[in-house]
Amino acid sequence: MIQLSANIVLLDRGLAHYGPEAKEARDSLRDAVTTELYTNWPESRAVSSANLEPATAGLKVLYDKIQKLEPHNEVQRSVKVQLLTMAVNLAQTRWLLFEQGDSSIPIPFLVVLVFWFSIIFISFGIFAPPNATMFVALLLAALSVSGAILLILELDQPFAGLIRLSSVPLRNALAHLGQ
Repeated sequence: MIQLSANIVLLDRGLAHYGPEAKEARDSLRDAVTTELYTNWPESRAVSSANLEPATAGLKVLYDKIQKLEPHNEVQRSVKVQLLTMAVNLAQTRWLLFEQGDSSIPIPFLVVLVFWFSIIFISFGIFAPPNATMFVALLLAALSVSGAILLILELDQPFAGLIRLSSVPLRNALAHLGQ
């Protein structure tokens, strides 16, 4: 997300360097970033998952507006090529976010893992002498393993759940757009 935000700011700076003819494209970039921000990080935490669908029109409109720029000299021609490359890189990063949006942990693997840990803890409970130390040790081990599994599941979906990807880099980038 930090890389994406930095690329957005660099694209905006490149559009500013191109000249006043790129104002429309800069506005499109700002609109696309605003839409992205409020789609994936709504103000209400009630929305449980982000809309990572890459078919949003914002980047396509931005690319089309950059493509329509007519350079008047060699500097603008060179900047236009770089701007088109940056716009394609933004779209590529967006597609990567979309492709990584689904869970990569198969449910059968998770079921086998939980079953395996359950058998281990049951066997420890059966063969260990019943006392307070054993009970506390098994409880702490079970909580530790459960916490690790929960953390793995939370980090597998960065736009949903208790631990979410921060929107701060994108908000900072939005604050710098148009300057």
